[in-house]
Amino acid sequence: MTAYLLRFPIRSLIALAASSLILAGCGSTKTQESTSFDFGPATPLQQATPAPASMPALVVIDFTGPSALENERMYYRLAYADALQARTYAHSRWANEPLQMLTQRVKTRLAQSGMKVLSATDASTGVPLLRVEVDDFVHAFSGVNQSEGRITLRASLFNDHRLLDQRTFTRTTPAPSADAPGGARALAASTDAVASDILAWLATVDTRKR
Repeated sequence: MTAYLLRFPIRSLIALAASSLILAGCGSTKTQESTSFDFGPATPLQQATPAPASMPALVVIDFTGPSALENERMYYRLAYADALQARTYAHSRWANEPLQMLTQRVKTRLAQSGMKVLSATDASTGVPLLRVEVDDFVHAFSGVNQSEGRITLRASLFNDHRLLDQRTFTRTTPAPSADAPGGARALAASTDAVASDILAWLATVDTRKR
């Protein structure tokens, strides 16, 4: 065997070894599965705002927003490098479209406050109606190791097609880690904070007919 190897050209031996390594690498390569995130269980908040007595029921329309929020991709921005570029995590996704997740979470928080939450298909004549447009929902990096979950949305309250009030809300929550899991936790916290802000705002709006 040794004599055979000595007679075998050295270049051929190198080529054979390289081919073996390539084939071994291809055979062991595995496709990395995506990890799905949501907002976690909606456990009651410690300092929850009670539902306003003047608004025992509310119709909540499904949230609207940019088309980028109509899929399960998780977006992040590197503000310190290029704030105009929206990037996506390669192996991390939302469990559902963010607009649907936001709608459901806010509905849950309103219901937990004691408010009766109705949908557009319910019999809701004379019941105030809430429309929300999401402007921003992103894991934003201000530095390599500093980031936050940022939400900006515009809420409009109507009664019998009459605009009662409109308010823009922005919430940012520091991410516990500079990665997709940290961003998901921060955005979940910002969503709960915005829901509380909306509830507190609704308590200040005069819904009486004029």
